Formats: sequence, C-alpha cells, structure tokens
Amino acid sequence: MVEIEFLGPIKFQNIKMQASNLGEVKEKLGEYNELELNEWLKICAVAVNDEVVTSLETPLKDGDKISILPPICGG
Repeated sequence: MVEIEFLGPIKFQNIKMQASNLGEVKEKLGEYNELELNEWLKICAVAVNDEVVTSLETPLKDGDKISILPPICGG
C-alpha cells in the first residue's frame, strides 16, 4: 500500500491505495469525481519518497509516500 499526500493549497486528505507504479496511481486518482483534484493533477509535480520523478513507469513498493506538489510548493 502507498500513501498519497496533497501539499500546499490542495485541500484533500491523504489517500492510501494499492499501486505498482505511478501510472496506476494516476489512473486511480482520475477515477475520483473531484473536478478540483483533476485540475490540480494536470499542473502538479510528483515526488516519491521526497524525490521528484517524471516517469509514470516509476515503480512503487509497499510503504512508499507519493507527494503531489503544486507549482507554489516547488512542483
């Protein structure tokens, strides 16, 4: 299980989910019917365990922390 945290002005609680890579996380977050969340995801950077990553193929393991970083927070 991985945990997704939303930083700065993104007003969403942390989410825990099963995912083997960032592509799966993106797909599952896209299933949320929150227009505001989907808009943020279009412009945010992503970090895995405090390291910014760009590939949706980035592998994930149990216990990883994914941070959604809006532009005003370094994203």
